[in-house]
Amino acid sequence: MNQPLPRRDFLKTTTGLLTGIVVAGSPLALIAPRRRRAWAVALSALTTAEAAALMAMARTIVPHDKLDDAAYALVIKAVDEGALNDDHVRKTIKEGIAGLGAGFATRPESERSAVLKKIESSEFFQTTRLKTLQVLYATPMAYAYFGYEGEAFSKGGYLERGFNDLHWLPEVPLEDSGPLPI
Repeated sequence: MNQPLPRRDFLKTTTGLLTGIVVAGSPLALIAPRRRRAWAVALSALTTAEAAALMAMARTIVPHDKLDDAAYALVIKAVDEGALNDDHVRKTIKEGIAGLGAGFATRPESERSAVLKKIESSEFFQTTRLKTLQVLYATPMAYAYFGYEGEAFSKGGYLERGFNDLHWLPEVPLEDSGPLPI
């Protein structure tokens, strides 16, 4: 006999939605259209609480205090897609998140670091760390934050595009720079 699923159980088993707001004055605010300062990532395999724990984990692994959460949310989306498409990955991620403990996302960074230090050799940590590095640093949001203009070949190369515009270095007199290559 089919009994209806109680609402509480339904909500526990359904997927989540990770949301946030782009902070005005941040590099991401320059990219985001004016009418779309809020962001949301639909989740398929993870719950909102699991996504929040992963967001805190990603921020602890590669902490950039002024980089908006929206950039890290793309990491969570990639992990969620991986968990949706692979049972082993889903099991690893879900068990790993559970192993972080209740309230991981709201703990101070020092406590989160201590928890992650204990599991850094685990498959869960290494999988999440690798996905964080692959996705976070390959986003236009991170490019804008770090001032990376992208590859130069399609734009004519580096020589004529400010390759030597290192304003933070002092000018070196030509006689101190050594012989010029032939």
